[in-house]
Amino acid sequence: MTRSYRLGRRQPAVDATACAIVTAARQLVQEHPSAEVSVAQIARQAGVARITVYNRFGSRAGLLQALAPPHERPDLGESDPREALRRHIQSACATWAGNPALYRHLPHAQIDDPEANRTLAESLAAADALRPGCSIKEAEDVVGALTSFAVFDRLHKDGRRPAAAVGEILTRLASAILA
Repeated sequence: MTRSYRLGRRQPAVDATACAIVTAARQLVQEHPSAEVSVAQIARQAGVARITVYNRFGSRAGLLQALAPPHERPDLGESDPREALRRHIQSACATWAGNPALYRHLPHAQIDDPEANRTLAESLAAADALRPGCSIKEAEDVVGALTSFAVFDRLHKDGRRPAAAVGEILTRLASAILA
């Protein structure tokens, strides 16, 4: 006897399981550095088997990546790459402000965006918006440093400054260093 399948019928359950795993991981990582949180702990808290976590996210690193979706990429369709840089910095600040307790405990490799930094540096160079002698690599490193969680956290920690104010400080720094 042939069994009839209804494709997509289980999708809501699959999505709910993935959401439970991400929620459990986020909760545990907010409380402890990610290095101290095991897949077994996450699976237990989510009420699933460890293999379910691996099947859904591929690896522990894949799950950690799902906790920290990248902030909005710079729009290089902007006529002024300086404006794209400003928006990129503001976007990074808004992302970091969304859950600083989580980002403090994630490995920085999980939350950095070197590709966006390189693209912005190249765009600034192409528009002749870098100071003389500033290489693309230097600009890329400066953009990476100024959009990093560590720098944001230092200026924002415990809400001393709103995310938008931190973004303005970082934009002024970028302008002073790069232009």
